[in-house]
Amino acid sequence: MPEVGLYLIPCQLSDGPLDRVLPALNLEVVRGIRYFVVESLRSARRFLKKCDRDIDIDSLTFSELNEHTDLKDTAAIEALLEPIGRGEAVGVISDAGCPAVADPGSDLVAIAQRKGYKVFPLVGPSSILMSLMASGFNGQRFAFEGYLPVDAQARQARLKEMVRRIEREHQTQIFIEAPYRNNQLIADLADRLPAGMRLCVASDITGENQSIITRTIGEWKRARYDYHKIPTIFLLFH
Repeated sequence: MPEVGLYLIPCQLSDGPLDRVLPALNLEVVRGIRYFVVESLRSARRFLKKCDRDIDIDSLTFSELNEHTDLKDTAAIEALLEPIGRGEAVGVISDAGCPAVADPGSDLVAIAQRKGYKVFPLVGPSSILMSLMASGFNGQRFAFEGYLPVDAQARQARLKEMVRRIEREHQTQIFIEAPYRNNQLIADLADRLPAGMRLCVASDITGENQSIITRTIGEWKRARYDYHKIPTIFLLFH
């Protein structure tokens, strides 16, 4: 059985064999946990069955923590950790990648730390780190910006600030977009950014159709591409 505490359990970024991206230890831990805090109940159930077909899903207890959760209700979030106080392990599962990174799970971890509970981050794929590794950009100074603003004026202001950080602080800028707007984002960046700036587009990371390409903005402006509805992460550097 896993030691009592909060386990941060990474999920796959793409479909495929689990042993390509997750160590055997993760599967052992998963088999021993009865209480889970998940971003999506359906995706968590599917992931656990993929970990081990013999897992009795109906015997497990699931609680959801996602963008619909009222994060100001700290008492409700704290209640998700009650099994730890009773001597049980609790697992956190996001829809993809590492929980608590660009994810509401960080609020749960913060409470666990305040209460003095042990927190165990398990090894697994992170699109932020893997794209940075493959980009050729500065891996010592970088920032993850999440989603860029939808409003055109606010987006332009954010891009200007990102360019300033790149030029003055030599800081790689990392961000994401809703997958159905990927192509539009690249075209927008090509119109707004200096031609010599470099953009890395990393899509379907760890998947069969993985593509990680770094080009200048000028080269992207002339290139043909189609990242429509494909999970993709973007990086900028000079």
